[in-house]
Amino acid sequence: MSQSTKTQSNTKSGLETKSRSSKHTGIDAMNTAFTVAAATEIRPWGSFTTLEEGSGYKIKRIEVNPGHRLSLQMHHHRSEHWIVVSGTAKVTCGDQEMILGSNQSTYVPQCTSHRLENPGVIKLVLIEVQNGQYLGEDDIIRYSDDYARQ
Repeated sequence: MSQSTKTQSNTKSGLETKSRSSKHTGIDAMNTAFTVAAATEIRPWGSFTTLEEGSGYKIKRIEVNPGHRLSLQMHHHRSEHWIVVSGTAKVTCGDQEMILGSNQSTYVPQCTSHRLENPGVIKLVLIEVQNGQYLGEDDIIRYSDDYARQ
């Protein structure tokens, strides 16, 4: 269960709200362990929050600031699905470029170069679902990076 859980009660309405500030684990319907995490990591282009992680998958909320983009990169051990929640995404996947809006999605196959960019004037918010045997942040081969990261 959560390491840090705050509980507030509203005596007039009888409602109880809880906010979790760290990881907790559970078991899904198939008896598979998973971890729910709400830690946000800040990057030069915006931020990402890991929402849930389990065996072979990870779900993130990614926010890209207007005019910024992630590195042109590739992953050896995972594929990714991107679903735009709000804003506009310019996606490079292999040799294709596309513009995606709210409620549109794309698939990035394993070992394919890709980049996510926010060409708009409002923050880009998307959900990323990673699938693969290894989902570590060090499985990134960067070909080009606006922020000189390796």
